[in-house]
Amino acid sequence: MHPIKGFIYGSCELINDTLFCEIRPRKGCRPICSDCHKPGPIYDHQKEERLFDFIPFWGLMVKLKYRMRRVDCKHCRRVVIEKIPWASGKNRCCDVFRAFLSRWAKFLSWSDTALMFYTSWDTVFRSVRWAVDYGLKHRNLNHIEAIGIDEVAYKSGHNYMTLVYQINGGLKRLIAVEKHRTAKSLLRIFHDLGKERCQRITVVCSDMWKPYLKVIEKKLPNALNVLDRFHIVKKLTEAVDKVRREETREMKAKGFEPVLTGSRYSFLKRPENLTKKQEAKLSELLRYNLRTVRAWCHKESFDAFWTYESPYWARWFLRQWCTRVMRSRLKPMKKFVGTLRNHEELLMNYFKAKKQYNSGIVEGLNLKVNLAMRRAYGFKSFEVLKVALYHQLGDLPEPEFTHRFC
Repeated sequence: MHPIKGFIYGSCELINDTLFCEIRPRKGCRPICSDCHKPGPIYDHQKEERLFDFIPFWGLMVKLKYRMRRVDCKHCRRVVIEKIPWASGKNRCCDVFRAFLSRWAKFLSWSDTALMFYTSWDTVFRSVRWAVDYGLKHRNLNHIEAIGIDEVAYKSGHNYMTLVYQINGGLKRLIAVEKHRTAKSLLRIFHDLGKERCQRITVVCSDMWKPYLKVIEKKLPNALNVLDRFHIVKKLTEAVDKVRREETREMKAKGFEPVLTGSRYSFLKRPENLTKKQEAKLSELLRYNLRTVRAWCHKESFDAFWTYESPYWARWFLRQWCTRVMRSRLKPMKKFVGTLRNHEELLMNYFKAKKQYNSGIVEGLNLKVNLAMRRAYGFKSFEVLKVALYHQLGDLPEPEFTHRFC
């Protein structure tokens, strides 16, 4: 399952639930210089055997033991330690064991992975970081046509990170993550992608954060910036809820019966998602002449906007709806209309893109980001968080070995 070119396995010895397996070089096989990677004559052997952690099995820890050779390298003109094929650099873990740990770390927490396979948290983290470094180096970014951009809070105190996802070609993966929610963060991401890749991007799904919109307009000249249903409906429901809260306070101050108490989700949920209790509450409130009821009616009528296929008729409906709402004398709703009018062209891009892309995909990936952070109970370092997110959501290529152990 794990042959090593130029080496053979020797005797095995079981000591206190640990299996020690000897490795010997084949006769006539010259050592490889760890600097220039060319074979050279043997200078000498190290006095002590070096131990390498291998994949445990049958409840036993497994260690490979080998006496390292030094090479009298004629190309480097000095004596250097040999390069071994089962472990890279000075790492005391076999590469196949690091790949094994990194695969299991996608399904278990890093602490549980360390516990299950008789190793330490640091070893698991270094294995994951090694797998992520390999994947980032060998991933293909040449076929990115649609991306999603969003921000996620990674710790309390308004600490945000900028995330960019690929959402086309059957791939939904994280391609970049940067600290902070600023224009500079997004500019760094596009700079790393390169000018040619940026010119091939045709669709961008984003929210209405102004610094992002300015960078997208500057760096992605061929892309349609799509503001889709998710963000617009969120703003609309917030406006309806603000009308409800203001009216509730006003009724209490004037001594009227608090009929709106406990009605928040009756107005915010879609009618098909209401419970029987919420449905009964809504039916009762619709008999009253309330500002909240008028705001709710405008919200429900706006759903027809998303049924249009033509950008022309979608624009016609949007303008008619905005005119009606501006006459409603509901300040939060009028403020929402101002937002729609400021971003009208970006809204039309949703229809120009044939409704194929939306930020619902991005929000689904954000849920996985939050799940990764909750499962780890937070990260002390942003760099560690970055490694974890690439590992979970990056869809990165993995090193290939003779046998896949998991």
